[in-house]
Amino acid sequence: MASTAPRPADGPAAGPDPDGAAAPPGRRRLRIGIGGMSIESSTFCPHRTTYDDFRVTRGAELLDRYTWTAPDGDLAEHTEWVPLLHAVSLPGGPVERGTYDRLKGELIERLRRAGPLDGLVYDIHGAMSVVGLEDAEGDLTEAVREAIGPDALISAAMDLHGNVSRRFAGRLDLITAHRLAPHEDAWETRERAARKLLERLVSGRGRPHLAWVQIPVLLPGERTSTRLEPAKSLYGRLAAVEAMDGVVDAAIWVGYAWADEPRCRAAVVVTGDDPVLAVEQARSLAREYWEVRRDFAFVGPTGGADECVAEAVASSARPFLISDSGDNPTAGGAGDLAYMLGRLLANEDLATGRATALHPGITDPAAVAECFAAGPGATVRLSVGGGISRGTADHAAPCELTGEVVALHRDDPVGGDLAAVRRGGVTAILVSRRKPFHTLADFGELDPRGYDLVVVKIGYLEPELYDLAADWRLALTPGGVDQDLLRLGHRRLVRPLYPFDDEGFEVPHLEPMLL
Repeated sequence: MASTAPRPADGPAAGPDPDGAAAPPGRRRLRIGIGGMSIESSTFCPHRTTYDDFRVTRGAELLDRYTWTAPDGDLAEHTEWVPLLHAVSLPGGPVERGTYDRLKGELIERLRRAGPLDGLVYDIHGAMSVVGLEDAEGDLTEAVREAIGPDALISAAMDLHGNVSRRFAGRLDLITAHRLAPHEDAWETRERAARKLLERLVSGRGRPHLAWVQIPVLLPGERTSTRLEPAKSLYGRLAAVEAMDGVVDAAIWVGYAWADEPRCRAAVVVTGDDPVLAVEQARSLAREYWEVRRDFAFVGPTGGADECVAEAVASSARPFLISDSGDNPTAGGAGDLAYMLGRLLANEDLATGRATALHPGITDPAAVAECFAAGPGATVRLSVGGGISRGTADHAAPCELTGEVVALHRDDPVGGDLAAVRRGGVTAILVSRRKPFHTLADFGELDPRGYDLVVVKIGYLEPELYDLAADWRLALTPGGVDQDLLRLGHRRLVRPLYPFDDEGFEVPHLEPMLL
């Protein structure tokens, strides 16, 4: 999509000059819409995402998500922000078709009612799976393009764990993604997408070229963290590529490993006014990604569940953190597996209380209700976990837990009602709704610094947990986001694809396509 969009009849819409000068007087303000849908969905997770799982914002609430839309911000004088609809959900299983159709329908209707727009800041994730669809973002973006018209520019801000199909990218004009994993630059990415869009509209340069190429590699985020090489250097190149004369943006996507769809794989897009340079740089980034594919390593020491627990108990490092990575709800896991709880209780030191462990985030509303009915200090006999996943696999069986109710908390904004139950040295925090535990505040009154072990349903450690851990292990546990991809049983990926195929894998043809 490299043609130049026509300017408005009265010249460029008013807006800040890219170099900071004010737009000429008498020009109308740019009308920029904001909207999108954001979730990553594991097709191996039995959970189904419904409308109630989404936080839907519109109007002033939507504009309040961003700092650069502030009425006193540097973009406000020359830009009219038009809030449409944004829907975001905690990762989980595929989105129910009715939910998707409802959210998509409202977004498209609001786009049509908004009147002529100069552009759209398209705030999405890129790894949404919908029951009955093969490429959800491709389907959504086709509808968005039809509603907004051919002349408006669409600038997408994405997670680097999204997927970039040709169908999807071909409907966009600008596209960028996070450059850090963990995503400490998530809000910076959205602002970059907005400012790049305004620069194009103010300058009148119209649509740039998109040099797009997919790479036959699909790895989990825990093997591609930018904290470590080779991702650190590979993603570190992007700012220098972006700074080249003739380049607008450069982005690399790892892809989303826990969806079984043909679009799932790594990708590179270099956006620029110089098509030759854009293709050259996209080719260089893609080839480097391919060449270092075997060098990507897990972000921390790994092991099986029992191995990690034994190492943690034997260590003097406190607190010692363990990631229950296969059931990570922020990657798309169901969050209801009690597999790791069972492994903790099977350890003699923990069972007898010679060592202590805190394991938060097991989703089980029925067990939580029993704890509230019994009250603080009561002894309860619970069958914990497996409410969503029960019957899907051996590791989804519930865990029998008899212990003391040591804490109760009502109406957590994410997890609903929470209950903590202690048996021996093991304290489990049960939640009535899927809830990640990423910060110290998430633990409430149970301070994780007071335990020998902390076992969290997560992959790589988020910043506060990373700082908390005296040592840690990434437990390669089973679940809907199993780090051992070959155990999951993908059937619809386009093959050959590393690491599913390796020996005899010919060097792929990594020639970017101009969209």
